[in-house]
Amino acid sequence: MDTNTAPAWTLRLADLRDLETIVELRAAVMRPDLERLGRYDEHRVRQRLRDAYVPAYTSVVEADGVFAGCVALRPREGGGLWLEHFYLSPALQGRGLGSAVLRALLARTDAEGTTVRLNVLQGSAARRLYERHGFVLEDEDPVDVFMVRAPRT
Repeated sequence: MDTNTAPAWTLRLADLRDLETIVELRAAVMRPDLERLGRYDEHRVRQRLRDAYVPAYTSVVEADGVFAGCVALRPREGGGLWLEHFYLSPALQGRGLGSAVLRALLARTDAEGTTVRLNVLQGSAARRLYERHGFVLEDEDPVDVFMVRAPRT
């Protein structure tokens, strides 16, 4: 397999059986940034996802037929959508899979004329991914960077 290109992938609607797999992926993916910010808590990193998990808004990313990550798009109070819980297996990062998934999601939100917002941790490499796809800074604090992307026509 070519490790420099994105594998074949699909999205499927998540369900309750996916929760703990997603929880563990989140803990692994977020740990380096949370440790860098002095905010890593082994229990909290998992519990925050358990508390916020809504399968109806969450998709599982499968690459070459196996679990590769997840992403959620949920309605945002005040309009638009909130992109969250976008995690990919570290073994698949940097191969174009995140960009491919994000392009597909944003094509859908663009077609619907929907604004998308998200937040990313300060200093996270994920910010560059979002900037490449048209997200711009909306606000920030010492921990989070809040970004927005208006629909493209």
